[in-house]
Amino acid sequence: MIENLPQITDNGRTVVDIRSMDMEELTAFLTEQGYPKFRAKQMFEWMHEKRCRDFSEMSNLPAAMRSFLEENCSPVSLKLLDRQISKLDGTQKFLFGLPSGNEQDLVESVFMPYRYGNSVCISSQVGCRMGCSFCASTLDGLIRNLAPSEMLEQIYEIERTTGEKISHVVVMGTGEPLDNYDNLVRFLRLLTMPGGMNLSQRNITVSTCGIVPGIRRLAEEDLSVTLALSLHAANDEKRKKIMPVAKRFSISELMEACEYYFDRTGRRITFEYSLIRGVNDSEQDAKELSALAGRVHAHINLIPVNPVPETGYTQPAEQAVEAFKNRLEKQRINVSIRRVMGRDIDGACGQLRHRKISED
Repeated sequence: MIENLPQITDNGRTVVDIRSMDMEELTAFLTEQGYPKFRAKQMFEWMHEKRCRDFSEMSNLPAAMRSFLEENCSPVSLKLLDRQISKLDGTQKFLFGLPSGNEQDLVESVFMPYRYGNSVCISSQVGCRMGCSFCASTLDGLIRNLAPSEMLEQIYEIERTTGEKISHVVVMGTGEPLDNYDNLVRFLRLLTMPGGMNLSQRNITVSTCGIVPGIRRLAEEDLSVTLALSLHAANDEKRKKIMPVAKRFSISELMEACEYYFDRTGRRITFEYSLIRGVNDSEQDAKELSALAGRVHAHINLIPVNPVPETGYTQPAEQAVEAFKNRLEKQRINVSIRRVMGRDIDGACGQLRHRKISED
């Protein structure tokens, strides 16, 4: 077999992760096995256009070829373990088991219906090692990175289950995407490649807690995705208390990386700012945040923090959120308040997975 094939563990077997291959790699792999090139196009269509879950469903492939694939490869399909549907707004939270079969190999995804289309928020890692103090994703630590196929399959399985077409993808679930850099970029290219979902890059948002080298690398990938920076505090001292990553990269370094990203891609940065009562919601916080946003022409997305019992954080009153927003707008900063969705279900990142692991 050709070298450097993507591999994955499927129920204890290490096999070829065929859904993580692009068309060129898939063609090279199959031709080396003696199959004609046109089989690669057929397979790519089955995996990414028809969202096929099993090789046996690929009816226009020879039986012997399907047997070879079943023995040596994995189509990477996820097992739906839990699905919560909000009675308030139609948000759906999904908990998936991964093909490894490991009991802790669980990931969450969220389906969110908007007027402009349907959006999904997917996970990029099993767990997270970033340690942000307001987030449930980090409570059980990092287990492993997700393969590109496992990120794609979250979207495909949600489309199968809901019967809805997905128009926007946000990589903002469990994990730090730039801590899984190579798999993230491969996923983005597969997601936007003709012959598959062919999703517009401008309909994709990648979130980061602020890994400066990753932001600079992503700026050079010739992609047009939106970068969302999880800022959550506008000075180094306060940010270090909320986000351990701030001990590695200062806000000054972050702003320079954001300027570089904007200069290279022309895409405006979004600052994600979780408002936490008594922590980062003062008038001084708004003043400092305005200065940072003005420097890089950022849009600010205010997020009343999702209550997570283990953190002890609570969200400010609705009037306080509006007052904070008004202070930013007076400085001519573009700002919005994120629509709170899925509040009556385990809506916050990592909550559903953490509850499942704790119960087991």
